[in-house]
Amino acid sequence: MKRLMLGAAALVLACGGPKDQSTGGATSKQEKDAQAVAQAPANAGGGGTGVATNGGGSIEGTVKFTGTPPANATIDMSEEAACKSKYTSPPKDPVVVVNGGNLENVFVYVKSGLPAGKTYEPSKEPVVLDQEGCLYKPRILGVMVNQPIDIKNSDPVLHNIKAVPKKNGGFNISQPQKGMETTRTFAMEETPVPIQCNVHGWMHGEIFVLSHPFFAVTDNNGSFKIKGLPAGTYTVEAVHEKLGTKTGTATVAENGTATVSFTFGG
Repeated sequence: MKRLMLGAAALVLACGGPKDQSTGGATSKQEKDAQAVAQAPANAGGGGTGVATNGGGSIEGTVKFTGTPPANATIDMSEEAACKSKYTSPPKDPVVVVNGGNLENVFVYVKSGLPAGKTYEPSKEPVVLDQEGCLYKPRILGVMVNQPIDIKNSDPVLHNIKAVPKKNGGFNISQPQKGMETTRTFAMEETPVPIQCNVHGWMHGEIFVLSHPFFAVTDNNGSFKIKGLPAGTYTVEAVHEKLGTKTGTATVAENGTATVSFTFGG
């Protein structure tokens, strides 16, 4: 008896969301989600950090502001009703954000003291930079060299994101529709890379690009924590886009937590 074997093949086609109008680096959200699951190591860090290391130590602290904070300018969004509607009162340019004496959006990183010659592999998981309410969110972003930055437009208005580095290659991405996404990387250290929007002159931000993952950005409580450090003594620097730089020292015991704090203002 002859046997007849029948095989069936199914081809599934997935259609991603809209792409930006620049060349290269744009992938669909489905593709990026799949890549993140497949490529991200088990100990990959999120929230603007690179891959965690084998060290069990950490540095944490709070950044304070004393005195009267400088006034932030009011933003005129009258020509962008879709963005203006998201605010109950005229929005302010969030350059200096102080909450109960605590300073938000300060980039804190290990400046020196890491083991000589050690290299750190960047996470494959993208760090997200959104455009929402006609502002960059987050305004201050940390990323490792060659770690992907997922740039999104959550507003139903035209945005462009223009990076103006001095060392890295720049880019200027047009995203005229809500939901557009693209991905970019930076090839070398640079602190910071300014970003801006030619459509909305008040939109500004900064991306700090480092070759190691030991950095953080203060939250609305002025708090930060840098994890995964080996034992040692480190120089730690806190950088604010308007108020300047402060430097401190922290000695981390093996699997221990060191505390260092910074104060800006008068």
